[in-house]
Amino acid sequence: MAQFAVIGLGGFGAAVAEQLMQLNHDVLGIDNEKKLVDNLAESITHAVIADATDEHVLAELNIQNCDAAVVAIGEDIEASILCVLHLKNLGLKKIWVKANSKAHHMILTHLGVDKIIHPEEDMGIRVAQSLSYPMVSRYMALEDNHYLVRVEIKANMHGLRFYELMRHATDIRSILHKRGTSINYTIDPQLILQQGDMLVIAGELHDLRRLSQYFVDDL
Repeated sequence: MAQFAVIGLGGFGAAVAEQLMQLNHDVLGIDNEKKLVDNLAESITHAVIADATDEHVLAELNIQNCDAAVVAIGEDIEASILCVLHLKNLGLKKIWVKANSKAHHMILTHLGVDKIIHPEEDMGIRVAQSLSYPMVSRYMALEDNHYLVRVEIKANMHGLRFYELMRHATDIRSILHKRGTSINYTIDPQLILQQGDMLVIAGELHDLRRLSQYFVDDL
């Protein structure tokens, strides 16, 4: 179990804080708006009304003892930057920051934060991927044009044997098969696929594209 601070409890910050709680971590949520803090008071470990641009306030909250902080302050770029500077002065180990513009991103780069997040841009990429490849429910970009993807077996593939699917892209590596709550990391080539099954596979983009046409009827 780790300790995380989430500063800024709007839509993005609240989602991060709640997800960290679901992953069994301790979460300190900070915002200067009472309503936003009250909304999460029963959902996370600690929800505090505080001014994150005041270094003394952050120190009193012992934020320096957290394993990492996510600065999710909204449109106030100055407040975001001040908060980051205070966190660095307090010696926080890891700082992730939501950026609201290219200028904000550039400043954060010079401040040396560990990761800069663009929620809207990232979501836009995911939406485009989902429209282009409807069978992909989740994906992770690896290096050298390789991807790890989770795909769902649709009705048109119900009854197909696993090897009959994978012969269309022999360079793709199968990671696991999930049916209901059952997960298998070694997949029998003779496995008969059922609608609703999930597969996690990995490979180069061009191989995944070649395979994608077999997942839905109208790609």
